[in-house]
Amino acid sequence: MPTRHPSHLQDTALRYFYEVAQCGTVSAASANLHVASSAISRQISGLEAQLGTPLFERHARGMVPTAAGLIVAQLARRISLDAEQAIDAINALDSLRAGTVRIATSDAFANELVPQACAAFQRQHPGVRFEVTMVPTLQVSARVLAGDADIGLRFSMSPLQNIAVVYRQSAPVLAVLRPDHALAQEATLTLADLARHPLALPPAETTIRQMIDLACSRQGLQLDAVLTTNHAKTLLNFVLHSGGVTVSSEVGARHMLEAGLLVARPLSDAGMDLRDIEVQTLAGRQLPVAAKAFLDLLVAQLAP
Repeated sequence: MPTRHPSHLQDTALRYFYEVAQCGTVSAASANLHVASSAISRQISGLEAQLGTPLFERHARGMVPTAAGLIVAQLARRISLDAEQAIDAINALDSLRAGTVRIATSDAFANELVPQACAAFQRQHPGVRFEVTMVPTLQVSARVLAGDADIGLRFSMSPLQNIAVVYRQSAPVLAVLRPDHALAQEATLTLADLARHPLALPPAETTIRQMIDLACSRQGLQLDAVLTTNHAKTLLNFVLHSGGVTVSSEVGARHMLEAGLLVARPLSDAGMDLRDIEVQTLAGRQLPVAAKAFLDLLVAQLAP
């Protein structure tokens, strides 16, 4: 079978232009593309002549896209994604025997849910490969918008332009503690209850911490965390080993809850239910075959 590559379906001038826009210099693009610098420069000059406007501001240290260049770069990236999709579909006409699924996820999902889903999918389709990138929550959608991820998995509190939400699930903030903790006998808890015990919290830039800080501000309540970390598994293991308390979504602590190592209790403070889990894709984009099939499995595994 011939080797197929998305570049086979892309206009040469646009492909060269986009590589220079990404690299910042013709020489760097030349090295990446294994094409002579003069050939790249000719293609870009021809494209500028066709459009009747400069696409780059040329400086001694590199090339920066103009306003028109940024528009062309967006077009080139979309064409690149469509070409990837077409090649993926051609390679997978008979079965899901090939393809790469690119996932951007925040920390809460990267420890258990995503690797378990990848493993389950890979057992059925061993030819499929995965690229999983863990980034801060706000950067998940940015990766999807840039075309660097097929699927984004994150917590969200508001809609985003050009992002399609293919699955949404409520993710209220829960208190998480050991079954032998004094508060484990209560059906519901408050932030004030947690304040009286050793407390582990995520940092201020996370959505869950922002929700908690807002609720505390309204109540005039101060929480003194003995441990602050952006790693969800560290929070849970701290509680497991210390007998303290932390906060989480159900899905973020699901593996330890199901094992009986920890228990979760709802927080009754106002605003603790204003967050959702979202599975995101780029609006208007049809996913490659493997990514679409994996998306279906991921949504099934997310359901509580």
